[in-house]
Amino acid sequence: MGRVRDVVDFYDRHPISEAQVLAALARRGRARAPLTADDLFAFDQDHYGGLAAVDTLARLAGVGASTRVLDLCAGLGGPARFLASRRSCQVVALELNAGRAAGTARLTAMVGLQHRVRVVRGDATRLPFRGGRFDACLSQEALLHIDDKGAVLREARRVLTPGGRLAFTDWVARPALGDGERRRLREWMAATTLQTLDAYRALLGAAGFGAVGVEDLADEWRAVLRARLEMFRAMREDTVARLGEARYAEYDQLYAFFVGLVEAGKLGGGRFSATAM
Repeated sequence: MGRVRDVVDFYDRHPISEAQVLAALARRGRARAPLTADDLFAFDQDHYGGLAAVDTLARLAGVGASTRVLDLCAGLGGPARFLASRRSCQVVALELNAGRAAGTARLTAMVGLQHRVRVVRGDATRLPFRGGRFDACLSQEALLHIDDKGAVLREARRVLTPGGRLAFTDWVARPALGDGERRRLREWMAATTLQTLDAYRALLGAAGFGAVGVEDLADEWRAVLRARLEMFRAMREDTVARLGEARYAEYDQLYAFFVGLVEAGKLGGGRFSATAM
């Protein structure tokens, strides 16, 4: 449980949280119902690329009104609420971290989407669902935290119907990423067994997927990361007020290190899609 504990701790301490979303709503005078999912979208998308990135994955996975969707490692549930509100589908949001799972349920009820988004706390390497339960499976920048990525992909294949679609994004290693940098990524942000684009392609094939699509997102994410670091620093006063000076400085150091790896071409991003065979 050591590494799982690291992931839980990382997100227990993460500055993007239910409390941060609620504080942002309060600043805009929108802290009370009635609220819609749209009111949260500026604050609850804890991934790269915003709503357009979720929509791209939904398109690649063929998500429509009748699609049964599994959102793996759903975080605060922003993408799940977006899919439910925009595509009128049923979504199961699976999340390991207890605080984030509870926050997802509360935020989802706050905007009246609890009938379309069901929150389940669970481990992505041992999914608590029967085989063939879902038509589509999505995930965003989450598998970097999981040691056995092959197990996650095999479980995704198991719970998808034949012909079901998987679409996800994740951080990928470049050849220049050194062992010391990998160790710091593991220690600082619970990033483990980082894969290359080609390694992910092979893992998907071994898990029983075909028609594998791979896209390099390094250039796109480089610009996003620069903007997010600037935004985080612009919110210094609010973050220090919520979390304290030490936590702000800790996360600023981590983020600057992360951005530096991307700028140096040592770390990148990938978008993957595949069909359950």
